[in-house]
Amino acid sequence: MKEYTFYPRGVCPSKITVQVEDDGTFHEVFFFGGCSGNHKGLNALCKGMNIKDIIPRLKGISCGGRPTSCPDQLAQGLEMISKEIENDNNRS
Repeated sequence: MKEYTFYPRGVCPSKITVQVEDDGTFHEVFFFGGCSGNHKGLNALCKGMNIKDIIPRLKGISCGGRPTSCPDQLAQGLEMISKEIENDNNRS
């Protein structure tokens, strides 16, 4: 399992840390700041899913008048993680 940290833009959390298995299975997410209940819900819904299946479900979700949201920022981070996993697999 590997841990990835990224810094979202346009949302309340200042940092998001995601744990992903080597095969791309989502393990856990930690949001630093923002709405605890929503973040716990995202974590529970995504746990055990492949990150490639999570991305299209969360990408593009807005929050209030903002063009992004915590789910959208998580999806953007998971896209970067997915590309990194692919690159690592291609090097092997």
